[in-house]
Amino acid sequence: MREPWDVILKPVVTEKVTELMEAQNVYAFVVNKDANKIEIAHAVEALWDVKVENVRTMVYRGKLKRSYIGRLNRNWSLGKSASFKKAVVKLAEGDSIELYEMG
Repeated sequence: MREPWDVILKPVVTEKVTELMEAQNVYAFVVNKDANKIEIAHAVEALWDVKVENVRTMVYRGKLKRSYIGRLNRNWSLGKSASFKKAVVKLAEGDSIELYEMG
């Protein structure tokens, strides 16, 4: 089994996730693409000493992006944003994770 810091890459902190944190005790993380739900649950429990009730995962594919290079010659270059896997973790009642400090 992998180390917890190899499974959890970074937290996702958006307006939607912040509302879910307050209302439903749900947290979101960008995780390793190979990680399964069991590894994600064990990693969150090991890193923050909480009890995980449910884990949902989503895979986001990278999208093609066009960037404009040059002013007169109208060159376009193609690129791609990175693919990633996101996990939404629901914690047991009374548990919480301090992701960032308010104030």
